[in-house]
Amino acid sequence: MADKTLERNEFAVLAAVLAARTAPTQRQIAQVCGLSVGTVNSAIATLHDTGLLDAYTVTPAGIEALAPYRVNNAVILAAGLSTRFAPISYEKPKGMLKVRGEVLMERQIEQLHEAGIDDITIVVGYMKEEFFYLADKYGADIVVNPLYAQRNNNYTLWLVRDRLANTFVCSSDNYFVENPFEPYVYDAYYAAEHTDEPTEEYLITVGPHDIITAMDTAGGPGGWCAVGHAYFDRAFSTRFIELLGEVVEKPKTYDLLWEDVYARFVHELPMRIRRYAAGVLNEFDSLDDLRRFDPYFIDNVDSSILDNIESVLGCTRDAIRDITPIKQGLTNMSFKFTCDGKPYVYRHPGAGTDEIISRIAETQAETVAKELGLDGTFLHEDERTGWKLSHFIEGSASLDYHDDAQVKHAMKIARTLHRCGRAIEAAFDVYEKAEEIIALLNERARASFSDFDELHASIERVHGHLVHDGVAPCLCHNDFYDPNFLVTSDAMHLIDWEYAGMGDYASDLGTFICCSDYTYDEALRVISWYFDREPSDVELAHCVGYVALSAFYWYVWAIYKDVCGDPVGEYLYIWYRYAKDYAKRALELRSSCSDEA
Repeated sequence: MADKTLERNEFAVLAAVLAARTAPTQRQIAQVCGLSVGTVNSAIATLHDTGLLDAYTVTPAGIEALAPYRVNNAVILAAGLSTRFAPISYEKPKGMLKVRGEVLMERQIEQLHEAGIDDITIVVGYMKEEFFYLADKYGADIVVNPLYAQRNNNYTLWLVRDRLANTFVCSSDNYFVENPFEPYVYDAYYAAEHTDEPTEEYLITVGPHDIITAMDTAGGPGGWCAVGHAYFDRAFSTRFIELLGEVVEKPKTYDLLWEDVYARFVHELPMRIRRYAAGVLNEFDSLDDLRRFDPYFIDNVDSSILDNIESVLGCTRDAIRDITPIKQGLTNMSFKFTCDGKPYVYRHPGAGTDEIISRIAETQAETVAKELGLDGTFLHEDERTGWKLSHFIEGSASLDYHDDAQVKHAMKIARTLHRCGRAIEAAFDVYEKAEEIIALLNERARASFSDFDELHASIERVHGHLVHDGVAPCLCHNDFYDPNFLVTSDAMHLIDWEYAGMGDYASDLGTFICCSDYTYDEALRVISWYFDREPSDVELAHCVGYVALSAFYWYVWAIYKDVCGDPVGEYLYIWYRYAKDYAKRALELRSSCSDEA
């Protein structure tokens, strides 16, 4: 590849002449290039003198001079979850949405083609199969990012680093009112639009010659926002790949956008601002953003989620407003919204959750909890698919383990649940669940470390005593710990009944205590609050045994999460200690009971 030899104005004029379908006037060239007529006249004279122009025809030498500036390709980033675009992104990736009658990805690819850019790579991840047809329809090259849920788009770009040269870097969710792409570009730039309003978009600061000197990733009161596409020239690509390689595998960079990496090294990566008029570049960060751009979108989009909300609340789609994601992942995804001024939460089940969760049992448990006054948030759940609609409780907080009044209230909820006499079509045995996980760990040789067999054996002994107690199964929550309590000044709600099932009452106590930071004496006090009296020796031994058993279950669960690359942090050791300590205490209590007998 030849070196760049053209001055900026000479390049602009030469490229404009080449792009013109008929011989342009100097005034037309000036309008296209944003230059004065005098500057254009001077550049044309130089281009004639150097043999790059003949009248208003680009010569072969001119074509050769433009070659280093020729755009090689485009990379479109389409791997992400689009978390802020709930609920539509739960059903379809944002790039596949039809806006003003056109699919976003198709429109952008066609604009690239119009500019003579046919080498297009699309990096996909979330709902990747939705994009595959673009390979046949447009000749695009599809690259799959297998870590789209764990890593942000700096890693997506790293996967195609060998394709970065003179490259447009685009996002799948952009809508450009005017085609911003061109076959020749002088040097690296980032597209930007100006706003006078406070913004969360990245804000650009420039120095002499429009070189970007800073990119404020926190947003601010207004200014030039980094919006839309970027262009990497070959020199930028080479250096960016080097710098990205230094940080891309560091865990602290996993959540970063490629722009965050660029902002960190901005002084080593010369890039200019490319200013656009307001309204030309459009990014849709939320459904409300898109609704403002395309008022007919909400009525025309195919969305079973919106249909579900309409059916339960008896509202129109236009009444569904202020959508904000509150939980996103590979299991459940939830968002908050308002309807007629009232706040609600919609829970969308993740793919594959029906294999580990009985939605029929969950619906039955939620119905019981609502009737008993234990969960005032519940409105409706579809027992076939698992979507759920709930009231959103404003101003609520999680339970405080060291607020005695709150803990006593939680124990009252447990008593009410366990003594209600209601049954559902599911069972939950924490010991069996632990054994299932151990079997999975044994397949990976992760349940053979020092003292595991000893701990496992003590848990088996504790379990034997618990079974011998002959406690009748009752309805249990089985995820009974602080985040699943919504506490307000005058109410407490127990939510998230996915693991509800018939089991031993003490399993809820066990989970509650082993997920706390209680001392043993504090745990004993909580157990007495559950019974609303001092427990008998056998009852106490039973409950302490279930703290050990529950802690062991969560311990092996945490090991399995770690094996799967999703560590839970300090809880792994906390549950280990609770399992070991409470197993010993439970066995000692059993011994005392036997001695007394």
